[in-house]
Amino acid sequence: MRARRVYATAPLLPMPFLTLAGDNSYDLLRLLIAIGVLLLAARLFGEIVRRFGQPAVLGELLAGIALGPALLGRLAPEAGEFLFPKTGPAAASLEGIRFVGIVLFLMVAGMEVELGTIWKRGRAATFVGIAGILAPFAIGGFASWASPESFGYDGRTNTTLFVLFVATALSISALPVIARTLMDLYLYRTDFGMIVIAAAVFNDLLGWIVFAILLGILAEGSVGYAWVGVVAGTLALTVALLTLGRIGLHRVLPWVQAHTAWPSGVLVLAFLVALAGAAAAQWIGVHAVFGAFLGGVALGNSSHLHERTRSTITDFVNSFFAPLFFASIGLSVDFVASFDLLIVSVVLVTAFAGKVLGCYAGARVAGMSSGESWAVGYALNARGMMEIVLGLTALKAGLIGEQLFVALVVMAILTSVVAGPVIQRALGRKRPRRFLSYLTARTVAIPLLHRDRREVIEELSRCVAKAARLEPGVIASAVWSREEQASTAVGRGIAVPHARLDGLQEPVIALGLAPEGLDFPAPDVEPVRIVMLILTPRQDAGAQLEILSDVSKTLRAEEVREKLLASHSYTEVVAALRAAGVD
Repeated sequence: MRARRVYATAPLLPMPFLTLAGDNSYDLLRLLIAIGVLLLAARLFGEIVRRFGQPAVLGELLAGIALGPALLGRLAPEAGEFLFPKTGPAAASLEGIRFVGIVLFLMVAGMEVELGTIWKRGRAATFVGIAGILAPFAIGGFASWASPESFGYDGRTNTTLFVLFVATALSISALPVIARTLMDLYLYRTDFGMIVIAAAVFNDLLGWIVFAILLGILAEGSVGYAWVGVVAGTLALTVALLTLGRIGLHRVLPWVQAHTAWPSGVLVLAFLVALAGAAAAQWIGVHAVFGAFLGGVALGNSSHLHERTRSTITDFVNSFFAPLFFASIGLSVDFVASFDLLIVSVVLVTAFAGKVLGCYAGARVAGMSSGESWAVGYALNARGMMEIVLGLTALKAGLIGEQLFVALVVMAILTSVVAGPVIQRALGRKRPRRFLSYLTARTVAIPLLHRDRREVIEELSRCVAKAARLEPGVIASAVWSREEQASTAVGRGIAVPHARLDGLQEPVIALGLAPEGLDFPAPDVEPVRIVMLILTPRQDAGAQLEILSDVSKTLRAEEVREKLLASHSYTEVVAALRAAGVD
């Protein structure tokens, strides 16, 4: 009787498995498939947007939208409900995994913060943080007070509370999204990155305190003195974790690394620190992610935390938990049913004007350049997860309606999307050019068919001719002309014949492997077995040096060269280089 009841609920499972698995088998099946689909989509979309020079977090957000009610829920509602149910054990379990994911991601982000840099840049961070919350609070509050209907106000809640919520919602930033964007742009550990992170922590801390007060007013009918406890508890937690907590972890780390298996011992310690900090923050009334972030700062500032251990923790979290969380953001709302163009437009204009202009003004007062100030403004304008969490909480509390919630989600996504490109443009900074980005299956020759260096150059010139949109003879002639001046063999079995050509729009690279060795005069006795043909635009003077430097740095280790020479296809070449940390 029991197995028959389960079978009626879960026809996808064979009867024998249902009999053995019990009542929870269907929910477990849905949870496992949902995690797998979400992780696969997040990774796939993340890799796609990285090809276009965008932060991976953008792809992860888009993956969630594609799998959520906005797309999959309309095209295949049964599949959407099966994968991502809104209620039940599977939904609760997935929500728990999402929450743990963001807690661990904030712990990793905190580990990257160097307190010394923040203290040195404290003046700039303070000016940016104060201006970045006061300006959007004032602009958002005035706009929603002057025209509450433009923000979706339906009259079902107190007008003052509604105005205060809009002002607060437009004041916060998204620390996780900001941290992820800065990491993807290689800006996190710079002075610029530390100013942005410090200001974001300040913004969000004040924003969540104000929001907690609003919820207290809504629940009790008066402010009371609950906010005093929240402020005092927050300051106490911050001081405790960054002083006593940091000292304690600094003393415990050597013992853990000496007496436990690597890396499991330090991983467990790191996760315990993150969960304890998150629990403490949640208990005092501030969002849990702040406690996890502060725990990460305390752990990461210990000189006993080895770089190898730090990388292991970061890779583990960023490969599983972070993509799951960022992708899950798009699962919560139906953008089509509740989308109102007027409300979305008003929210977007108000949000951009308040945050960007406010942070720009604060950065300029702090003495930052105009370009850096605009970059700071757009970095802190990214709302992401924090906006959605705040919006969901307000929606459940009855402060706002679904239309404003959808507008906040759209604003959160768009502000996060534009942050990376605008930061790069404002700083005049480009992503580092890595030679792997220019390799394709057509431009890899394994094995090389010739041994003479001129014939090798001609062979590789034929490989890149289509990509370069030039005749093979033109390419070979230019490269050989440079080769005749001096051999491009650089030692360690590597040669990098190259040329700068007219007509190229971007670099073109070919890779040839010859484990038996080639006829290239080398500065050492090792025969050349790896040949990298590098073509760069004549007008781009820095491209050639940048790529040559990347080749030298990447292939410096003998282990990497041996793995590369063991490759038999383009896919194996990419796998070998990815394993070496090339992106």
